[in-house]
This record gives sequence, structure tokens and C-alpha cells, in this order.
Amino acid sequence: MIKHATVQQAHQRQLSGDPYIDVRSVPEFEHGHPAGASNVPWLHRNAYGLTMPNSDFLAVMRANFTPDTPLLIGCQAGVRSEQACEALATAGFTNVTNVLGGFGGSYSGDMGWIHANLPVETSASEGCDYASLHKKATER
Repeated sequence: MIKHATVQQAHQRQLSGDPYIDVRSVPEFEHGHPAGASNVPWLHRNAYGLTMPNSDFLAVMRANFTPDTPLLIGCQAGVRSEQACEALATAGFTNVTNVLGGFGGSYSGDMGWIHANLPVETSASEGCDYASLHKKATER
């Protein structure tokens, strides 16, 4: 079962040690993301702006997080994160939470991370960028 949390609840859980996984594309993540978040894109964007599924999504998640890790999953507005949560739950992850509103706010009115004035950064914490996380999946 997928749980849901507001950005404020997600931030409090993150402060308690729960990892925040930003499933937006690498360029979106690099433009700004919740401080301390890790980036594992659900979709990739190509040079033409088209999105393509990230075929390595589950492999990267399995290589970096155990199935019982309490994961906070966020995106821009809540659509990609909900899809990623469903895929993770189907793959055996037992403690996934969709962050309502994501980074920029949802179409249904959920407040986004930036609108809640929560901490934002533009560079990833060490080991939290997609290249580093992906590398762990390929080393297995």
C-alpha cells in the first residue's frame, strides 16, 4: 500500500533520516531540489524534450535501498512520484510514501516544496546524484 505525505510531513521525516528520492529528470534535479534528496529519475528527457522510461529505475533503487527502507518519493507535481511508488510497491518495496505536491505543487492544489519555503539546493549531496547511484547498480 502506498502512503501519502504533505511536503511538510516529508521534510520532518527526512530530518528523522528517511531518504527523499526525487524522481524528476537529471536536468530538473540540477535546477533545484529538496536539500539532501537523491536523484533516481522515473523518466529521462532526450534532446527533443521527449520523455522515455528509465529502464534502470528499479535496478538503481534496489542497489541503493533495501526493500524495507522508508522512502519518500517526490517529483514536480506528484504524478511521476505516484507512478514510481506503484512500481516500487509492485517490486517488493514495503514502505514507500508519495510526496503530495512534489517540488512545485500539484494540479489539485497540494503545496509544493518550494512554496512551503523548505530547504532547496542545486548541487547534490555526495553520492546522491544519479550518476553515483547508477554506478552502484552497474557494479553488482
